[in-house]
Amino acid sequence: MASLKEKIGYALGDAAAGGITWKIMSIAFPLFFTNVFGLTFADAALLMLIARMFDVVTDPLMGSIADRTQSKWGTYRPWLIFGAIPYGLVFALLLYTPDFDPTTKRVYAYTIYLLMMALYTLVNVPYGSLLGVMTDDADERNQFSSYRMVGAYAMGFLVMFIFPYLQKAVGGTEAHQYAVLGASFGLLAAIMTSACGLLTKERLKPIRAEKFSFKQYGDLVKNVPWVFVTLTAVCTNFFNGFRYAVAGYMFTYCLGGDITFGQLIINFTVFMGIGEFVCMVFGGLSPVFTKWVGSKRMAFVWSAVICAVTSVAYFFIPMDASYIWVMVAVSILTSIGVGFYSPLLWSMYADVADYATEKNGTSSTGLIFSSGTMAQKFGGAISGSLIALLLGMAGLVSTQDMTTGETIVTITDEESVKSMVWSLFSIIPAAIAVIMGILVYKFPLKK
Repeated sequence: MASLKEKIGYALGDAAAGGITWKIMSIAFPLFFTNVFGLTFADAALLMLIARMFDVVTDPLMGSIADRTQSKWGTYRPWLIFGAIPYGLVFALLLYTPDFDPTTKRVYAYTIYLLMMALYTLVNVPYGSLLGVMTDDADERNQFSSYRMVGAYAMGFLVMFIFPYLQKAVGGTEAHQYAVLGASFGLLAAIMTSACGLLTKERLKPIRAEKFSFKQYGDLVKNVPWVFVTLTAVCTNFFNGFRYAVAGYMFTYCLGGDITFGQLIINFTVFMGIGEFVCMVFGGLSPVFTKWVGSKRMAFVWSAVICAVTSVAYFFIPMDASYIWVMVAVSILTSIGVGFYSPLLWSMYADVADYATEKNGTSSTGLIFSSGTMAQKFGGAISGSLIALLLGMAGLVSTQDMTTGETIVTITDEESVKSMVWSLFSIIPAAIAVIMGILVYKFPLKK
């Protein structure tokens, strides 16, 4: 049986990835790239689309490489231990705004963003795969998944809640604030990732297919449970991606900026951070909810229903800062659903990996879990890309002053932009939640 220290160690991995790097990339990057760094909305959209095509190749390849790794640290752990430092360093560079001309800045953004995606893959595909070799007990896997989600959401809550206060403490321009915070959070993410690799254990030995073969990719496509869980993962990340990426625009253009109550600042990071806290609590309760409902499949379905209903309800809240606490309340209800389903997804991937091993005779754990990481990046970046594209079409235009280098954002149709932002946070995620629920209801492995 795994110790509490190991479960906490495993949680540190997603506290670094899901709670720090990915959370900041999801919620801050669209707004950072267009309003601080100086990319146009078209450039930001294209950057994220290119990165996704890049991930289609790198994620499965990394899964295959990780499955064949043999070292004294194990199969998957060495990637966390030795990948931690470059992972944190490149994240810091990603939040730095260099004093370059527009063309060189564009090249810098594309290069560092793609490098960050590659390093995220290098660390997080093996991290996800760890769940398949730490234990073969289904209940213990659910516990590890819950610790993972609690770690991610707890750190996400902390990061997003304190972000505006840290910006204020750092001072200076927004570009300077992001650069300092990027370096600080990059260092913390590196330490946590390395600690995860050192504190966990690989108890199960994968049945290796020592020679690389394209047959494993064919087997993957024929694996019906894998198809269902991967489509579900894409939907969950679309659902989260739209909400997180559009939150900054919602506060900026629909609610008039930060909302203050004395010393309390409610901006887009704090708003979504409250949801992170709720996700942390209900992510920890997910195993209890699953036992009460009777199966992982039905627990996921009911979670999707919660997300769909509350997202539709959000659309009907008046677009006015005086209703902020109503917005917070409805967002909390949505986060209950997200908290319940998040641990279940990774536990389902472990079930699919076991099914594949039984069916094909060799382990493809890393390859299967790589699709989870690919779905995460695909959903997060495509949603961010679509938001930049749709807001540009609605009338939000970002340009750069060729003399001063200052980013200038103009609105050609204010009502159109506001309506688009509000829909991207509510109606579109609701439709995605419905699709997500249907997919899980049809999931072939009835556990």
